[in-house]
Amino acid sequence: MKKLNLLLLVIFPCLLHAQVGIKAGLNFANVTNASSISNSSRSGFMVGIFFAPASKSILSYKTELIFSQQGYDYNSNSTTGSVKLNYIIMPHLMNINITRLFQLQIGGQVAYLLNAKADSNKTASSNNPYGSLENYYNRFDYGAAAGFEIHPVMGLLIGARYNISFGDMYKNISNQTPGTIPPFIPNVNLKNNVFQIFAGWRFGKISKKKGK
Repeated sequence: MKKLNLLLLVIFPCLLHAQVGIKAGLNFANVTNASSISNSSRSGFMVGIFFAPASKSILSYKTELIFSQQGYDYNSNSTTGSVKLNYIIMPHLMNINITRLFQLQIGGQVAYLLNAKADSNKTASSNNPYGSLENYYNRFDYGAAAGFEIHPVMGLLIGARYNISFGDMYKNISNQTPGTIPPFIPNVNLKNNVFQIFAGWRFGKISKKKGK
């Protein structure tokens, strides 16, 4: 009990001077290396929370936890449809505070695939014995993120960010037997890329620099 009290005494003052917040927005998601299925972007939503330790310097830090709808639309020969991917993403960002109103962000992120769903005008048959859709995907992903935020008034924030994955979306696609994979999966490994626009609200102390 004494150790717990000591931990709270250390953490609670830090939280008083830190910023926490919520954010939500739109995703415009796509994948790379998918010319063979004539892919196009699809829209979805993102929602999340963030934590930023207090800092009055030009550099600061932020970590987030985000639910993100991603995927792509495809058109392959006689098959058309869409792939919907839901991820939990944790970005870790370095912030460059140009002024108290404008902030550049750059960093890395890790992601976990919650589920995958495909809508297609071509269904599985005995000639195409597809397995469970999640069996084709790598659950874990990683990549980089860069963007900016504007803090126009009080705790309001507005921003945009580009996320690109370095990890392969699918498992061992090149080793699969022809005819045993769904038509919306090309014989190359795709990578997620997502453009986001969002708005949110910061709670906690908002530092003010002299002369700003």
